[in-house]
Amino acid sequence: MRGPSVDEVVLRGRGLHSASASGVRFVSAPGEPVAIAKGGRRVAIEELRVEASERNTVVTDLAGVIRVATVEHLLAAFAGLSVRTGVVVEIEGPEIPLLDGGAGAFVAALRRLEVAEDEPSPMRIVRAGEVEVGRSRYTFTPSAAPRIDVSLSFDELARTSEASWDGTSAQFVREIATARTFGLAHEVMALVERGLAAHVAPESVVVLGKDDVLWAGRPFEESEPARHKLLDLLGDLFLHGGPPADGLLHATRPGHAATHAAMREAAARGLVAVSDRRPARA
Repeated sequence: MRGPSVDEVVLRGRGLHSASASGVRFVSAPGEPVAIAKGGRRVAIEELRVEASERNTVVTDLAGVIRVATVEHLLAAFAGLSVRTGVVVEIEGPEIPLLDGGAGAFVAALRRLEVAEDEPSPMRIVRAGEVEVGRSRYTFTPSAAPRIDVSLSFDELARTSEASWDGTSAQFVREIATARTFGLAHEVMALVERGLAAHVAPESVVVLGKDDVLWAGRPFEESEPARHKLLDLLGDLFLHGGPPADGLLHATRPGHAATHAAMREAAARGLVAVSDRRPARA
C-alpha cells in the first residue's frame, strides 16, 4: 500500500561517477511543466540541452547556470510513468544520486506525490527508417501501438540480453524501473583498484564477468542488462519529447551518445515528429 500523499519528497545519496554527496527534492507543482531547479534557477525539461553523453547524460540550461550529470535514471521515472507536469525537482550537488541503481526510488517518490499520468507523449514515429551511430542501431517503424525493444550483445562475454516495453506504466514499474546499472568486470575492478567505487552499494550494481555475474540483493536475471539499457533509453528519450506514443522503436546496442545523435537525425529526417515541444539540443 502507498503511504499518505505529501507535497515533497527528499532523496539523498552519492553520484555514481563523481562519488559526490547529492540529493533531489521532488516538489508538487500542479499545472506546471516538469522542471529542475538548482542554484536558485528553475527551468523546464524542454529548455535543457545535452552537454555530454559519453557514459551518462549531462544536461545544462541555455544560460549555463544549471549543470547536472546522470539525469537518465531520474528522467526515466517521468517517462515510464507518463508524467510531464506537476513536479519540480530541486537538485543539490553535481550529479543525480545512484540510489537503487535504477529508477525505483524515483518512481516511489513520484507516487508519494500522487502525480497523475499525463496525456500520451507528444512524440510519434511517423515514417519507417533506420539510424546507425557507430555500433548502435535504431529502427523506427510506424504502428498503432507503442513498443520499444532493446537488444544487447557483449562480444567479449559471449552474452546477450533482450528486453521490451509496451508503453504502460504498469510494466515499467514492474520490470524496467528496478533494473540495476551494470558494468563489465574488468572495468569495475579497474575502478576498485583506483579507489573510485567504494561509495557504490553492492545492491545497486550488477557486475558482468566472462564466466559469472556478481550481484547482491535481488537475484540477477539475464534480461536485466537490457532492461536497464531500456531504462536509460527512456530517460534519454524524455529529453527529446519522448518516448513515442505510438510506433515501434528497436534499439540495438543503445548508448547515451548514440541515442542523442540518433534522435537528432531521426527528427531531421522526419522519422519522428514531436508536437508542442522542442527536442533537446547538443
